Amino acid sequence: MSPPLPSLAETIAKHGLAARKALGQHFLLDATLCARIAALAAPLEGRHVLEVGPGPGGLTRALLDSPAAEVVAVELDRRAIAVLEELAAAYPGRLRIVEGDALRAETESLLPAPRKVVANLPYNVGTPLLIGWLREAALFESLTLMFQQEVAERIVAAPDTEHYGRLAVLSQWRCACRMALRLPPGAFSPPPKVWSAIVHLVPHPEAPEPALLAALERVTAAAFGQRRKMLRSSLKSLGDAEALLEEAGIEGTRRAETLSVAEFDRMARIVLARG
Repeated sequence: MSPPLPSLAETIAKHGLAARKALGQHFLLDATLCARIAALAAPLEGRHVLEVGPGPGGLTRALLDSPAAEVVAVELDRRAIAVLEELAAAYPGRLRIVEGDALRAETESLLPAPRKVVANLPYNVGTPLLIGWLREAALFESLTLMFQQEVAERIVAAPDTEHYGRLAVLSQWRCACRMALRLPPGAFSPPPKVWSAIVHLVPHPEAPEPALLAALERVTAAAFGQRRKMLRSSLKSLGDAEALLEEAGIEGTRRAETLSVAEFDRMARIVLARG
C-alpha cells in the first residue's frame, strides 16, 4: 500500500511544473494507465528500473508500488527534482534521483543488474535514446518505452510496409519488439497532437560484437539514406556494392524496404569482414 500522497494535479500546481514543449514533455497523469505500463514490464521483483523524464512522477509512483528493488529516475528538468525528492521520502530507499541528461548517462555505473527500462520518453529524444540503448542492449532484461505512435510503428514495422526503415532493422536485429499499448492524446497533459504507443523490447540472448552493430548501422544508413534507389546505387558509398550484394545473395535491383532483417545482417557481416 503506497503512502498518502497529493494528487499529480496538486503536485504540478504546487511546484509550478507546467509541461514544457522545448523538453518534449507531455505528462501522463492517469494512475490506472501508469499502473498498466508498469505491469507491461513485469516481472519487476528484484529488478533495478531506469526511468527517464519522470516529470511529476505518475509512472514513478506506479513503479514504486511494484515489487521493483529500486527505481533510478533520470530527470533533466530541475523543476521536477523537488517533486521526486518528495516521492523518495515517501518510499525510503526505493527511489534514486539523478539530475542530468539521459543521453549522457552511463547505464552500467548508474544502476546494477538485473536492469529494466520503463519510461514515458520525452518526444524530442526518444529515438536517440533508443539507439543508444540498442548499442548496450545486453545490459537490459527488457525496455518498455513510450513514443509517439508513428515512432513506435517504425520500430515494429515489417519489411515492405509503410513504416519499415532503419529504426525497424536496428531494433528488431537486437530485440524482439512488440507494440504493447496505444494511448490517445487525451491521456496526457497537455494533450499532444498525435497518439502515443508503448513498445516492449526484449534483447535477444546472443550479444553481437559492437563492431557488427556499427557495420549494420553503416549498411542501413546507406540503404535507407536513398531508399528510392536500387541497392546497387544506394550502397555505393560502402565500396563495390555489386560484389557486396552478390556475396550476400541479394538482387541489386531491389530497394532497401524490401530486405528482411536477416538480409541486412548478412550484408553487415560481409562489410565487417572486409575491414
